[in-house]
Amino acid sequence: MTLGMLANQLATKDIDDGKSIDKWKLYRALCEARPLIGITDRALAVMSALLSFYPKDELSQTNGLVVFPSNAQLSLRSHGMTEQTIRRHLAILVQAGLIVRKDSPNGKRYVRRNNTGTIDDAFGFSLAPLLARADEIEHLAAQVIAERLHLQRLRERLTLCRRDVSKLIEAAVEEGASGNWEMVNLHFRALVTAIPRTPTAMEAAAALDEMEMLREEIINQLETQLKTENISGNAYQNDRHIQNSNPESTSELEPSFEPKQGESLESQEMIPETQAERLNQAQDRGLSRPERYIAMDTQSSSVPPGKMKAFPLALVLQACPEIIPYGSGGAISNWRDLMAAAVVVRSMLGVSPDAYQQACEILGPENAATVIACILERAGHINSAGGYLRDLTRRAEKGEFAIGPMIMALARANGNSVQKAG
Repeated sequence: MTLGMLANQLATKDIDDGKSIDKWKLYRALCEARPLIGITDRALAVMSALLSFYPKDELSQTNGLVVFPSNAQLSLRSHGMTEQTIRRHLAILVQAGLIVRKDSPNGKRYVRRNNTGTIDDAFGFSLAPLLARADEIEHLAAQVIAERLHLQRLRERLTLCRRDVSKLIEAAVEEGASGNWEMVNLHFRALVTAIPRTPTAMEAAAALDEMEMLREEIINQLETQLKTENISGNAYQNDRHIQNSNPESTSELEPSFEPKQGESLESQEMIPETQAERLNQAQDRGLSRPERYIAMDTQSSSVPPGKMKAFPLALVLQACPEIIPYGSGGAISNWRDLMAAAVVVRSMLGVSPDAYQQACEILGPENAATVIACILERAGHINSAGGYLRDLTRRAEKGEFAIGPMIMALARANGNSVQKAG
């Protein structure tokens, strides 16, 4: 006897006189709730045998709740289970609070009847705890069924998401899209390998979140590339009438650090008059050309969102060399490569697509990629890259943030500060 057994016996006294339930319906609910109740499948087989000895289909106080089969009879209805095994699983059912022993003076199981054949008393196993806990068992069964359906839906969504990611990577490689797709594929295979053979609902949900995040990152990277290609195509169509009168000169995507010999800074950059005046003032103070850009950028804080001037790509790469290996083929030769690498780095740093999209809208795609490169360079000193990017975006929207000082600070920290002109 234990306190738990005593509590189960006391609970049987609170059964309503009119309460009844179909015994086999309750048994099916008990089978569903088995993981939460903590009984074995062999114990359920013994319970089925006990219920088969109950003469009515409805369990109720009116019909009595005690069954008194012998171990030999239980063995026959338990598919030949040995008596020793039967006794062990009967003990499990008693400890689980599903049945109660009602012992006779000599320990035997029997029934005492009156002259009319009506049962006066019976000694064996009482099914009263099973009837008393019928509502609880049905609730536990419904909970198990809901969890099983939830797990099934999670696994279905995970399977579909895995197919989507696999097809996107395959399409990107076949179409020759820029990006380190080998690294993306390795990350995808690592996520698939980490999924357990029979995952729990929590494990399946975690794997699904990771897989959906990877799918969203791939889609964003491909969308960014398509937008960049469309912008580049439109720019080419609008500016194709411009010709270079010097066939021996070379045109580069980004301006070099030093002005060409015999040319003024204003004529080479084709900058507005007000910006040229700022650059001349900065030159008078003895600043180098990159520092003149920064001085000009920090003075003009009223730049509308999305119109901030992009700094030379070579300067960005000098200040932030850590992002170069993430470019296509391990190199970055133009802004398109840098923006594609920034999408990969954003995922690695844990920056949400929404935060990066907002930065692109406020700062411009080139400057947003530059800020991601700067964050990667100082990743060891930043607790939340996503929060840091959102804060910089808010400050830039208010005109309180300029990228120039950040780039020059990193350039000096990396030993890449440019020599002053003149």
